[in-house]
Amino acid sequence: MREIITLECTECKNRAYTTTKNKKKHQDKLELKKFCKFCRKHTKCKEIK
Repeated sequence: MREIITLECTECKNRAYTTTKNKKKHQDKLELKKFCKFCRKHTKCKEIK
């Protein structure tokens, strides 16, 4: 049921994190505020395929 997704920084477009989510319960795209090691600050990270 759970699928691995990749999170991409919205500012620098680097892919720094992976996580899992249940696609049947949450069909919308996931957006979290995480620390980007490339920007060196907290930014919003969006789910990509």
